[in-house]
Amino acid sequence: MDQVKQASEKAESVIETYTRGLKPYLPVLGRALLVSTFIEDSIRIFMQWQSQLFFLQGYRGFPWGLSHLFLALNIAVMMSGSYMATARKYTEIAVGGLFTVVVSQAFAYGLVFDMHFFFRNLAVIGGLLMLLAENQLKNRRNVFPGLLEISDSDRSKYVLLGGRILLVLLFISFVFSGEWSFFRLIVSIIGGLSCVMVAVGFKAKWSAIVLVTILSVFNLLVNNWWSIDFNPTHRDFVKYDFFQTLSILGGFLLLASIGPGGFSVDEKKKNF
Repeated sequence: MDQVKQASEKAESVIETYTRGLKPYLPVLGRALLVSTFIEDSIRIFMQWQSQLFFLQGYRGFPWGLSHLFLALNIAVMMSGSYMATARKYTEIAVGGLFTVVVSQAFAYGLVFDMHFFFRNLAVIGGLLMLLAENQLKNRRNVFPGLLEISDSDRSKYVLLGGRILLVLLFISFVFSGEWSFFRLIVSIIGGLSCVMVAVGFKAKWSAIVLVTILSVFNLLVNNWWSIDFNPTHRDFVKYDFFQTLSILGGFLLLASIGPGGFSVDEKKKNF
């Protein structure tokens, strides 16, 4: 057991040495990746306006006018929310708006009971919680000064816990989709252990980096939408998966930047 601990500490030391210069850029990259799926979705709705209207009206029963308003509001909220999130302006409003888009689209497009999309959407929400927690830790102000001493850093403990748990749901959707092979089994074991470590907050930063690496490779190999030209509909679905995965990677990068928070094994170890 001591040898495993020593090897783990040595590996962390090596990773720390080679990644120290990247740390200041992790929050910026994390926020940019996090909003990528919303920006892509806004562009897709705008470019496919008529087909989106046809689907909502013909298959989802939206009345004329309401479908137009729904799509227009989605574009406006996603673009403005993405700008505010990356610029660190009105972050709570941005997170609330983007969260509303995720939930409303799930119901509007009938994806609530599709487990693949359900887990992915929950993971995207986990990324939004990471963004909210980062903002709370940055502000560190009292919510009700003089009345109730609840600081943003205290609230961030709960937000980070929820975000960590939701983020790892993406990997669950990966495990239960696709054909099994020896390579997929090994990746699932390593990724599964990393997910457990992220969820409980044990070596959470390095576990998040492991998951970023695994999911990045998976995203490039499986969700390679740029190579699909024979089926536009299938291409759109794969492209949607690709950018959603990028957003969730952004959430993991924010976790690697700010840490797992108070409700974690890592934090408890600091107090002993």
